[in-house]
This record gives sequence, structure tokens and C-alpha cells, in this order.
Amino acid sequence: MQILRLSDYPQYKEMAAQWFSEKWQIPVEAYLDSIQVSIDQKHAIPQWYIVLNEDKHLIAGAGVIDNDFHERKDLTPNLCALFVEENYRNQNIAKHILDFIREDLSNQGIQTLYLITDHTEFYEKCGWRFLMLVKDEEGEMVRMYVADTF
Repeated sequence: MQILRLSDYPQYKEMAAQWFSEKWQIPVEAYLDSIQVSIDQKHAIPQWYIVLNEDKHLIAGAGVIDNDFHERKDLTPNLCALFVEENYRNQNIAKHILDFIREDLSNQGIQTLYLITDHTEFYEKCGWRFLMLVKDEEGEMVRMYVADTF
């Protein structure tokens, strides 16, 4: 398993954008644009990360953006789009991605990371703390978590 920051591996941009689009039903162009910004600005938000298996197939990924479509614009940056292919779940891949991202952001001078989710317990097991409920763009209340970077 290999975790890659896409800004360092732009050759995977199209593959990653297509993969994220399929997982989250967001237009591929949105991912292409955001990934391109990360490539152009290397040490800024947004950032995108992918996990490749030994055959170089994309098996997991996540991003970091300013705001993951919620009302608290002041709580930034946000982890988003974390996904692990079903055949690779329950192998600590998501925790490895989360730790990798927290360390990478720490190296960029970012001290705190947020995320919104419907999951309970999973993020606590990975070192995140429940912060509060926030409204998403559809007015639904969602759980917000926070973690310090390493």
C-alpha cells in the first residue's frame, strides 16, 4: 500500500478525479479543478491523497478542502471524501490515510483539521474528537469532528 499526495504525483490526477467522482457523485470536473489547484500551489489547501495497492490500483483516497459544504466557514480546513474500497476495509487503511494527512498538514504549518460525518465512533478510534453539530448546505444537522495535526 502506498499513500500519495496528488500534488506530488500529478500523473494520477485524471484517474483520481474519476474515482472520487464515482464514489461521491460529484462532477469529475470539480475534482479535476480542485486537484489542479493543489498541484499548482503544492503547499496550500486544497490537497488530495490517494492510496494505491501493489498493482497500482486506486483503493482509497481523501481530500482536504477549505469547507465541506457546512455553515461554519470559520472551521477550516476540512477533511473530505474519505473512501476505502469495500474489499480493503477493516485493514486500518482509513486510519493510515487520516494519520498521513494530519502529518502532512502539520508539516505545512496547519495545526487543526475538521470534518463532518454521519459516522459515530469510527473517528474517535482514529484520534478525532466530536466538536459539535453543524448545519450542512441542505439544512441537516451533521456531526463535526476535530483533530490536531502531528
